Amino acid sequence: MEFIEFLKALILGFVEGMTEFAPVSSTGHMIIVDDMWLKTSEFLGDSSANTFKIVIQLGSILAVVVVMWKRILSLIGLYHIEGQTKSNHFNLIHVLIGIIPAGVLGLLFEDFIDEHLFSIETVIIGLLVGAFLMIAADKLGPKVPRITSLDQLSYKNAFFIGLVQCLSLWPGFSRSGSTISGGVLFGLNHKTAADFTFIMAVPIMAGASGLSLIKHWNEINPADMGFYAVGFISAFIFALLSIKFFLKLIDRVKLVPFAIYRIVVAIILAIIVFL
Repeated sequence: MEFIEFLKALILGFVEGMTEFAPVSSTGHMIIVDDMWLKTSEFLGDSSANTFKIVIQLGSILAVVVVMWKRILSLIGLYHIEGQTKSNHFNLIHVLIGIIPAGVLGLLFEDFIDEHLFSIETVIIGLLVGAFLMIAADKLGPKVPRITSLDQLSYKNAFFIGLVQCLSLWPGFSRSGSTISGGVLFGLNHKTAADFTFIMAVPIMAGASGLSLIKHWNEINPADMGFYAVGFISAFIFALLSIKFFLKLIDRVKLVPFAIYRIVVAIILAIIVFL
């Protein structure tokens, strides 16, 4: 692997890791950076380049597992979190209920999304619409959140948040942006909504990345595996940093500042692309 390729993988891993769990759309940012600057499809091919963007999300998922290992182990009964009871316990059913809507739609429309929605134009739309949802969540959500811990989350809450998460199948919309917004609208505080978002991301992103890797395995050149490895490691390291920072930040600043950032980015992109 040449140095320039190493640098491109490092940059895309940085973009993925720093944006995956902030409500700004990691996929959208990777499409922007790659299509407008790095152009990895020129040496990976279009299909392999799209697969790379999905597979390096596994690095970000590993970071979630490292940061939230206690909560994840508690889901399968291998760790007890203080304050939990049998009748008041966030469990695997909450996660399954939350991931089913987006998981089903993702499987049904995977090919359509890969072929038609990975473009800067669709990202611009996703950034703008997602920003308005985030502003609406902050303005219309309960002033005093009813749910301040995952152990207070009901199955009904999990299902409705899962429905809102379906919006994130559109590149640029943001998985965390949609689920945190949905959570806030349904009475969660921002920190609890973010916690639920991160935990749901583990099976969804691991499944999507694994399926994409299996489906496109024959299209990946073994010589490019070093490129994939650098992107994975880079995404893991920077995701570790961003998760800890974001969890401390989100309850203080809420969603509006991130929404403003998205609108600014969308306007700049529109000027570049259409003028």
